[in-house]
Amino acid sequence: MLFDAFKNRKSPKIEFIKTDPTWRVAWGGVDENYEDIAWRDEKISVILPRTASGFLTEKLAISSGGRFVVVGDVWLTNRVQLLQKLGIEPDSFQGSSLQLIANLWERWGNESLSQLVGMFALVVWDREKQVLRLVRDRIGVRTLYYTTTGSVRWIAPQLRTLSPYRSSDLDLVALRDYLCCAFVPGERTLWEQVRELRPGTVLEFPDHKVEAYWQLQEQIIAIDRPLAWHGDRLRELLYQVVQEYLPPANEPVGVFLSGGLDSSGITALVAKFHKAPVHTFSIHFGDQCPNELEFSSLVASHCQTQHHILEITFKDMWERLPETMAYLDDPIGDPLTVPNLLLGRLAREKVEVVLNGEGGDPCFGGPKNQPMLINSLYGSVTNQDALQAYLISFQKCAVDLPQLLKPEVWTAVQTAPWVFEEDLYSQASYLNRLMAMNIKFKGADQILTKVSNLTQAALLHGRSPLFDQRIVDLSMEIPPEYKLSGVEEKAVLKQAIADILPDTIIHRPKSGMMVPVQLGFRKYWQQEARDLLLNRNAAITPYLNQLPIRNWLNYQGDTWSRYGVKLWLLVSLEIWLQVNQKVQ
Repeated sequence: MLFDAFKNRKSPKIEFIKTDPTWRVAWGGVDENYEDIAWRDEKISVILPRTASGFLTEKLAISSGGRFVVVGDVWLTNRVQLLQKLGIEPDSFQGSSLQLIANLWERWGNESLSQLVGMFALVVWDREKQVLRLVRDRIGVRTLYYTTTGSVRWIAPQLRTLSPYRSSDLDLVALRDYLCCAFVPGERTLWEQVRELRPGTVLEFPDHKVEAYWQLQEQIIAIDRPLAWHGDRLRELLYQVVQEYLPPANEPVGVFLSGGLDSSGITALVAKFHKAPVHTFSIHFGDQCPNELEFSSLVASHCQTQHHILEITFKDMWERLPETMAYLDDPIGDPLTVPNLLLGRLAREKVEVVLNGEGGDPCFGGPKNQPMLINSLYGSVTNQDALQAYLISFQKCAVDLPQLLKPEVWTAVQTAPWVFEEDLYSQASYLNRLMAMNIKFKGADQILTKVSNLTQAALLHGRSPLFDQRIVDLSMEIPPEYKLSGVEEKAVLKQAIADILPDTIIHRPKSGMMVPVQLGFRKYWQQEARDLLLNRNAAITPYLNQLPIRNWLNYQGDTWSRYGVKLWLLVSLEIWLQVNQKVQ
């Protein structure tokens, strides 16, 4: 069919990149001689990676009574409290956190989910009732994917693991959404036959029933209380969460430090509570590009960390992109993907656990919400509705879709609904509607999956305290005017950490980490990008028109200097398609 990315095409220039296998579960009949089955019964089979000593059994647990089989990835911050609820002395329990969850399920079933605090993606098989449940943590730190067709349904924590069990047909709505957002939001994936479980939900087989066990909701409290009161509540919770996210007291820890408010605040909190060495890691792109090293070095000095600076060259950015795309699930068109992987590998030379400041903007009102707030005031003048304005605020390809997509593709997706609409037109305050969408979609589908996948690729444990479920819940209790009001951004977060950072950091304007892709395509990558994107055998050829891409490569009419970002979006997509082509 037309929308198969790889039928009747010559071998791509970029080869398939092998990554380490993950666990997977088959629901339905699988031949008992299927390779690497670690546990099975008539209805399900659990396939685990092998190590030198055998199966990776830490990904599988059976409840103490034998009724529940649990497979998955889990990291809990309240392990001690959960053991106490089961009447078990923490020091006497030698099992994994997955075993703990299996035992909780034996006692309380689905009600166990309300007690779990942490990050997890789980498959739970009820041997008695013959019910299979897929479960994902509230914020979406861990991912879980499943196929939607065939007599056997396959489930895995990484989209790539499901490659042998799907077709190569693209989901055209997911493609549209990626071109607008630089990630695929919601349950869709770029593959038509695979879906992603949404955060805070349970999916049951065989009934295919989806139930939310947690929902992000605005619950503003204490509107008569001053900013300082809300700042104190946030500070107390931040102290608790950051301490829970630290490794054992005698092990070093790392922090990705940009020099902005969010990563600087996490650095200061880590330095306050961790007595073993604290390593901080920053990047820059060479002398010809602006950087934030002045601010990151100031914070490192203030917090007395061991500071490491990595220069990332334009050659690094281009040459490492195929490998980076292979480690992601859906494509992510954020230029920080390659730097994230390279910085993670540098960090792994010093530490096993690294924290970051991701989540400050979505939870506490970063300045990227300002264009939407302006539109809410002046939309009647510009004749833009809220959805149009929201899509345009990503500054990607939303306005280009009618020219960029081939006519038959544009016809197929033009009227398809958007996953943002329910939240965008909800009854919550306008700022909290924007924040909710950023947490639920950009957080789960871009930021957290990027951090999780790329730190794991670097053999690191990546943790995002500002995306902790308790921090997110608290953010929805704070009056909006204490998050973003006029030009004052993240006032409540600044209040919470003002006493542990220099005033220069607290009051510096938000700039963000700017990756110089505009310069990259103008000076270094233009010919490579031309060969990649305008090749008649390119994977994107069945879907995209070449004329707008050719104009972007020639920088014709680039009034707002946005062509570099759009080209990086397309290059990331093309390379992702090539490195994820279906292996027969």
